[in-house]
Amino acid sequence: MLTGCLSSGSTKTQTSAIPELDADQKVSIVFESYNYGMAGAWTDTFDELLAEFSRKHPNIAVTPQKPAGNSPNPATDTVSSIRNQMTAGNAPDVAQLGFSDLDFTVNQLRAQSLDQLVGSEEVEKNFDGTTHPFAPRARTLGDWNGETFGVPFVFSTPVLYYNASLFEQAGLDPNSPPGTWEEATAAAATIAERTGKGGAYIDCLTKAAKDWCFQSLVRSNGGRVLSEDRHTLTFADPPAVEVVTMAKNLVDSGATPALTQKQGYEAFARGDMGMILETSAIQDQFVKGARDKWNLRSAAMPSFGGKPVVPTNSGASLFVFSSDPAKQRAAWELIKFLTSEEAYVRISSGIGYLPLRTGLMDDPAGLKDWAAQNPLLEPNLEQLESMEPWVSMPGNDYLQIRDGMMSAIESAVYQGADPATALNAAQEQAATLLPAS
Repeated sequence: MLTGCLSSGSTKTQTSAIPELDADQKVSIVFESYNYGMAGAWTDTFDELLAEFSRKHPNIAVTPQKPAGNSPNPATDTVSSIRNQMTAGNAPDVAQLGFSDLDFTVNQLRAQSLDQLVGSEEVEKNFDGTTHPFAPRARTLGDWNGETFGVPFVFSTPVLYYNASLFEQAGLDPNSPPGTWEEATAAAATIAERTGKGGAYIDCLTKAAKDWCFQSLVRSNGGRVLSEDRHTLTFADPPAVEVVTMAKNLVDSGATPALTQKQGYEAFARGDMGMILETSAIQDQFVKGARDKWNLRSAAMPSFGGKPVVPTNSGASLFVFSSDPAKQRAAWELIKFLTSEEAYVRISSGIGYLPLRTGLMDDPAGLKDWAAQNPLLEPNLEQLESMEPWVSMPGNDYLQIRDGMMSAIESAVYQGADPATALNAAQEQAATLLPAS
């Protein structure tokens, strides 16, 4: 398998290399998604989407499957699941993979270049849509060295959800959510002191949370976790240490309870937490938990003083792995459908993820009526304009690098380790895992 990066001289292919399917040509494909099989809105929404695709494409049979593995978070199992299937010679034809896996997905799992399969003109036509194009900053998130390998499917930016009822109980103005982390820290302390509930939970600081949200915090404090040339780890630099120190102080002061990721968002859903920085993928749980009990609201991610907020994205793209031309074409048809206007209406209204075709929010035939009744998505949409990509770690050992970093953060925030010491030790160890430049 190819190691390292693709040549920076990659060029867009203008014409399709695979033929269209005949109307009566029967094709069966396997679609692997870490969201498929998840309880609640996810499974219901996927079942609806795949049923509609079957009606539109009766000649294409889609078998959905979730990654094989034992992790409580199925997304964690996706790469190993696909790699094991490849070894056995039966890789899924199309799969949903996280943005943090992009380097490995392209260079090791060898996802197919969509520019080469169907032609860059068709790829761009899909991004343009029939009525509503993809948000500009979302279009290239599945690109590698200027070539499109994945079509961004679902993602969020970090959203500050807050319990306006607890704000009122604590004597805070629910119409003025914290705009800076200094304000958020003060509000969290007030909520904890006056209500006995948790003040704030930042779901960016455990190994289970991965690093998409932590990257956003560090970028918003003027730093990076990886140099722009991808050769040097920088997550032990002062901006990152300051972020971890802030979070540790929230825990040490009692404003943030020492909870796991799952415990944190479940506590917020119950109404036992004042604020949570979270992906909109869990918004449906918050809406259900708050209904007829407490007032759920959302705001943009707080800033670090006067520094600009730099939101990064969570989520995943859709990739083709099949080597059979007919299955490749069928996989592309599925990707087009799952990223269509019709699909995003279902995904956003059913789950809470961003509609990457943002014009749907103002379309009476799209999400306009729903958006008017569901203002929680507004901060997320606004943050798309300044969003930067979730950066994947380099090399074959990228997961060890990422997980080592997040374990160090978790040990500092929740287990009493010194932030600078923990991050420096993790960075020194991770540096030995970087590929040769």
